[in-house]
Amino acid sequence: MVPLTSLLVPILVSAVLVFLASFVIHTVLTYHRNDYRKVPSEDAVMDALRKFDLAPGDYLIPHAGTAANSRSAEFQEKFKRGPVAVMTVMRGGFNMGARFGQWFAYLIVVGIFAGYIAGRALPRGAHYLAVFRFAGCTAFVAYGLALWQNSIWYSRSWATTMRSTIDALIYGLLTAGVFGWLWPR
Repeated sequence: MVPLTSLLVPILVSAVLVFLASFVIHTVLTYHRNDYRKVPSEDAVMDALRKFDLAPGDYLIPHAGTAANSRSAEFQEKFKRGPVAVMTVMRGGFNMGARFGQWFAYLIVVGIFAGYIAGRALPRGAHYLAVFRFAGCTAFVAYGLALWQNSIWYSRSWATTMRSTIDALIYGLLTAGVFGWLWPR
C-alpha cells in the first residue's frame, strides 16, 4: 500500500500533462469542430431568448414539472409538436481563466482518485504495467464514461460523446504513464 502523500508528484505531473494535451486537442486538432451545430438565424434566436432574461442554468423545453403533468394531453401535444430542447444558458462573455482553473482542479481530483486506487492495490516498487493499468483505468473512467449519460438521456450526439471518450482515453493513458514512471520505489 502506498500513501496518497507519496503520490503528490505523479498527481501534479499528470494534471499538467493532461492540461497540455487537452489544450492541443481543443486548439490545434480539429476533430471537435463539429461538436456543436449553428442554429439557423442565430441572431433572431438570441434576440428572442434575450427578452426572457434567463438566469444561467439548465433548461428543458417543454418542461412538465411533475410526472403527472407529463401524462397530460396538452403536454403530450407540446412534446410531439416540438421542438424539444435541453439547453444550458451561460452568462455573456467567457471567463477562460476561471474555467482553466476549474479544469486544472478537476484534473488534480482525478489524479487523486487514480492515485488512491492504485496506492491501495499496489505496493511501493510495483511493476510499471501494474501501476499503468490501475491508474489508467481509473483515470479513463473518471474522464470518459460519465459523458455517455448525456447521449443516453439527453440525446447528445453519440459522435460527440465518442470523440470526447477518445480524449478520455488519451488523458487516461497520459495519467497511467506518469504514475507508472513516477511510482515510489
